[in-house]
Amino acid sequence: MGLIKNARHPFYEHCHSALNEIRQQGRYRTFTPLARLAERFPLYEEEVAAVPEGREVVVWSTNDYLGMGVVPEVQEAAIAAIREHGAGAGGTRNIAGTSPLHTQLEAELASLHGKEAGLLFVSGYVSNQASLQTILTSMPGWICFSDRMNHASMIAGIKGARGSQTVIFEHNDLADLEAKLAEAPAEAPKLIAFESVYSMDGDMADIAGICALARKYNAITYLDEVHAVGLYGEEGGGVSQRDGVADQVDIIEGTLAKGFGVHGGYITASAEIVDFLRSTASGFIFTTALPPAVVGAALTSVRKVRAEGWRREKMFERVNTFRQRLRAAGIPFTMTPSHIVPVPIGDAETCKRISRRLLTEYGQYATPINYPTVAKGTERLRLTPGPFHTDEMMDEMVRALSVLLREEGVIPGRSAAERQTEKAA
Repeated sequence: MGLIKNARHPFYEHCHSALNEIRQQGRYRTFTPLARLAERFPLYEEEVAAVPEGREVVVWSTNDYLGMGVVPEVQEAAIAAIREHGAGAGGTRNIAGTSPLHTQLEAELASLHGKEAGLLFVSGYVSNQASLQTILTSMPGWICFSDRMNHASMIAGIKGARGSQTVIFEHNDLADLEAKLAEAPAEAPKLIAFESVYSMDGDMADIAGICALARKYNAITYLDEVHAVGLYGEEGGGVSQRDGVADQVDIIEGTLAKGFGVHGGYITASAEIVDFLRSTASGFIFTTALPPAVVGAALTSVRKVRAEGWRREKMFERVNTFRQRLRAAGIPFTMTPSHIVPVPIGDAETCKRISRRLLTEYGQYATPINYPTVAKGTERLRLTPGPFHTDEMMDEMVRALSVLLREEGVIPGRSAAERQTEKAA
């Protein structure tokens, strides 16, 4: 009884059906093999079957916003750490996995954000998931007020906090947040989770306004600065540093993989909060520590970014120059207060096709952003010009977009078929 010989488990059929549905919706994702050329960034080498040695393409969608991952001193720091400490950490942080580099980097990050302490995690995703889940299960009755557009890692941590209550407030809507805070029991422990820069739309939170509400309703604040650290503020401490309100935020979370160009996540906060998470967060305790090479490279990168403000200035100059060129060419883009330049497409299949044609026909790579990363009907190309994108690169990308967006019907213009008809006539 209970045995069915030679039966195929129903999960296989579920995978088959789900993948077919994803394909039919035009949002099936494939990887594009691209090898970054460290000495020629933002040029990458694409693997092309017809070209054994590959071909060079310009990448416009990297999250290494400042190009720190290819800075020679950062690379040398990684090599030096491997030679001194080996390729791996050798254990969890509690079991032989804490090197002097780990403690130095945590102190550097705490200093960057004006906090008492910092704690490293293996990724930005894990730092959000582990920290929020641990906090929201620490005491009975927690209520988490979460911005509707929060990142998947924050949502995972909040959903994983069994026993806590989640209240979603409308995106960047302080009036809605206050109304929902006011409805909550005054004695309940409350946490407001939000981001500074929302990476897909490029908009920003009113950090000071949210902190004021947190004080009024006795809530603690958890701020994700992942897409802001390195880029904003006098030393790259993020939007909270730029706005002079970092001291008002209880917990600041960030990454070492974007503005700092390496890998890993972290939180900074009071010594007590950091020590509590260090002692209780399973996502920290039960995983091998970041490799010394990664930590050594990140430490050098953070120090350079703090000291060298020209990198931030150059990035924003390039972003503004690119926007001017798009505007002059009549190419639609979403004007944001951040460094992110979304080009709206509005259809998943068209978005993928334009991205593919940019790469195959013009040697330009821009990632198509489709559901579930963004809502259906809001598909877009997400462009992030950096310090090393030249005027010539921008001109080439603008010309390519001008042709493709018209041919694909995203903006008015003669289609390829219409032009071919004109030539034949």
